[in-house]
Amino acid sequence: MRRLSHVAAAAVLMAIAALPLVPRSDAEMATALPPPTVDETDRTATTEVAVLAGGCFWGVQGVFQHVAGVTSAVSGYAGGSAATAHYDTVETGDTGHAESVRVAFDPRRISYGRILQIYFSVAHDPTELDYQGPDRGTQYRSTIFPTTAEQANVAKAYVSQLDRAHAFPAPIVTTIEPGRAFYPAEDYHQNFLTRNPTNPYIVYNDLPKIRELQRLFPGLYRADPVLVAAMP
Repeated sequence: MRRLSHVAAAAVLMAIAALPLVPRSDAEMATALPPPTVDETDRTATTEVAVLAGGCFWGVQGVFQHVAGVTSAVSGYAGGSAATAHYDTVETGDTGHAESVRVAFDPRRISYGRILQIYFSVAHDPTELDYQGPDRGTQYRSTIFPTTAEQANVAKAYVSQLDRAHAFPAPIVTTIEPGRAFYPAEDYHQNFLTRNPTNPYIVYNDLPKIRELQRLFPGLYRADPVLVAAMP
């Protein structure tokens, strides 16, 4: 991994600060959901990996790059085969892949359950079936790809917990798909939010997520994001 230059970091922070401070409806405001009542029990390992899909990977990656305890967040594809793990192919919607992010984190600093809490609270809308905002297709579905059996149990329990609490105005449509490989996306997709803070798509769809992360989880927000080195 590599860290953001001071110039690039300042550009992102200025772009976030420049977002219009207009009143937002309750439906538009992100909500800090309750933490999972079921979480992983063994947090002695130094690193763990979560794979999450929630619409365009630019924004999901950008969110987790700003989470303390996260050591890497890589955009990529999960749910399909290695042969079809290429952007132009995935965008047909016929590969089984979802645009995903592989989040490596230190479980001694942040738990898998807390990663999921941020995922549901800030990173995307889990009630949108096969789309997120302007993006349509199964490749933009809300999906958790557990990397262990315990992660699968935690994810299932948390979805049930949120549904029972009616945490959202509509049912959660997030799928849980264990046993799927992750394939990193092309280099030009990595760190897209950080490299393009004035891109209209980023400004409208993704920078507000970073601001909401800072607002709702101030103790877990890091201003200097952890970046991905160039893909081989």
